Amino acid sequence: MAFDMRPFNHSFFNMEPSDFFKDFGRHMLDEAFTTSHIRTDIKELDDAYVVEAELPGMNKENIQLKFENNVLTIAAQNTVEDRKEDEAGRVIRQERHFSNMQRQFNFNNVDESNIKASYQNGMLNVTLGKRTPGRSTNSDIPID
Repeated sequence: MAFDMRPFNHSFFNMEPSDFFKDFGRHMLDEAFTTSHIRTDIKELDDAYVVEAELPGMNKENIQLKFENNVLTIAAQNTVEDRKEDEAGRVIRQERHFSNMQRQFNFNNVDESNIKASYQNGMLNVTLGKRTPGRSTNSDIPID
């Protein structure tokens, strides 16, 4: 059995050890912050429920709110493209990330005509005014 004794010239072996761990940590952090989980706080007041949802980096146009059968649905889509070029304008790295997020919350006694939403600085705020129990309707919710 003969072995090829020429040097193996692969970029993995030509990198600094610290570069491996730097990229390893970056990818772990990227995954941690790009999961499809919407962090929320929900408060109940005397006359309303208030939902605060973190949607950092989202465009308002990519967020959909719906209230149907006593369920508030928050859905969002995001596409991020990271393109890096060298001095000559050649692409040396291009990454894309697509995320779809959705959360649903059940609320009773909501006045569907008294739901308001706003989005600013990555925070979605939804106020669901209360009503007397009994009837349920469907409605899309505009975001201010």
